[in-house]
Amino acid sequence: MSTPDTPLLTTPLNDLHLELGARMVPFAGYSMPVQYPAGLMAEHRHCRTAAALFDVSHMGQLRLVGADAAAALETLVPVDIVDLPVGKQRYALFTNEQGGLLDDLMVTRPALDARAAFGDLFVVVNAGCKAQDIAHLQAGIGQRCQVIPMPERALLALQGPQAVAALARLNPDVASLTFMTGGRFALDGLDCFVTRSGYTGEDGFEISVHQDQAVALARALLAQPEVQPAGLGARDTLRLEAGLCLYGHDIDTATTPVEAALTWAIQKVRRAGGARAGGYPGAAVIDAQLAAGAARKRVGLLGQERAPVREGTALFAADGTALGTVTSGTLGPTVGQPVAMAYVPPAYVAVGTQVFAEVRGKRLPMTVTAMPFTPNRYYRG
Repeated sequence: MSTPDTPLLTTPLNDLHLELGARMVPFAGYSMPVQYPAGLMAEHRHCRTAAALFDVSHMGQLRLVGADAAAALETLVPVDIVDLPVGKQRYALFTNEQGGLLDDLMVTRPALDARAAFGDLFVVVNAGCKAQDIAHLQAGIGQRCQVIPMPERALLALQGPQAVAALARLNPDVASLTFMTGGRFALDGLDCFVTRSGYTGEDGFEISVHQDQAVALARALLAQPEVQPAGLGARDTLRLEAGLCLYGHDIDTATTPVEAALTWAIQKVRRAGGARAGGYPGAAVIDAQLAAGAARKRVGLLGQERAPVREGTALFAADGTALGTVTSGTLGPTVGQPVAMAYVPPAYVAVGTQVFAEVRGKRLPMTVTAMPFTPNRYYRG
């Protein structure tokens, strides 16, 4: 992370962002585009209807190398990595001894012909956590496999219902990928690792490319008629409408996977009674919560008035009981209503429950609702 004395880092696409008229802001120690001249709302809608290109090169990419890499990684995450098939990707969570979340991450098992370049496991971690995540991996499993950071790689996310049409012009074979699969592809002749995934709720791709080729790839994608650039502002509203957590806001070291409603990410084989149960930090806490429930749970909230309900807003029951605070909130551009996420006690998690958000001294009604707020449109084949 940067301090006032530390200059901001830049991604390989920095000059292109400036050329495109981006407004740059500090984020996780980097200078990043928050929006382009079209504006957040237009970028959000373009992603929902066509295809948007995001620079996510600030995120950490690394490869784990060695026959023991998958079993080793399972000592740090409550997720089934050993049985992850070749070409498949899985969402995972680093936990601490209290069952809290150190970060969320994506893990892919490349095919044999890609492992020299992308490891026995290819891992992507959050920008704000990448230094500590790499240290955590090296300290925890560095004696069992090689932990190799890949700072020379840029990462682009092409998201939206027309993303596949645009990307397939650079290599038609990418259309064969389905949600949460990946492989090595030449895009316009550039060697890339492509997964059919993203963080917008739309169909789309994340593309790892060498930093020296990132601008060429970005220009090739932006030359496609469906594609427009989008910044971190739209990325945030898109992921919130999709009901997806942002680390450091909706999940952190004080939230467990059970509280965060992320138990779908913990496969049966890693739960109590499973063949490889436990063996990761905080397993006893998480197993106990899986069995008996947690004292609070993440829920989606839909506002009944137009005023947006922002992160940090206090929530109350009708009788004035304090329930918690909003962890993410905005006026959903697709939904057309305020959407938010928050942690509330178990008595208030049922869909349809009414709570009240205190905004500028007024208590505005909100309703607990199922997430995602707008339907996900992942391509599952």
